[in-house]
Amino acid sequence: MSTIKYTDDHEWISIEGDIATVGITNHAQEQLGDVVFVDLPEVGASVEKGGDAAVVESVKAASDVFAPIDGEIVEVNGSLVDDPSLVNSDAQGNGWFMKVKIADAGQLEGLMDDAAYQEHIAE
Repeated sequence: MSTIKYTDDHEWISIEGDIATVGITNHAQEQLGDVVFVDLPEVGASVEKGGDAAVVESVKAASDVFAPIDGEIVEVNGSLVDDPSLVNSDAQGNGWFMKVKIADAGQLEGLMDDAAYQEHIAE
């Protein structure tokens, strides 16, 4: 069973054991519009909480995707390179960006649950 958390910057993180799958929320992809390009990090790269991890470009704008936690990239979603529109059609499913080996599980405590995120985007 995975736990899903959210960031202020509209990333979602699904935690299973010591691996976190990261993507952008449905709300974020709606704000961006049609996604045309995704720049993913290299497998083996280290990411720092709040640091740039990926870039998503839409017809409207380019936006950084920030790492919600410290860790090492263990997998990226190569399907997004061929079909960036997966971010629009299934942002919180097949449109995931990267999998990160969690360096400090304590960092997960500061993230929002679904109820808190829904309140955050309603403001």
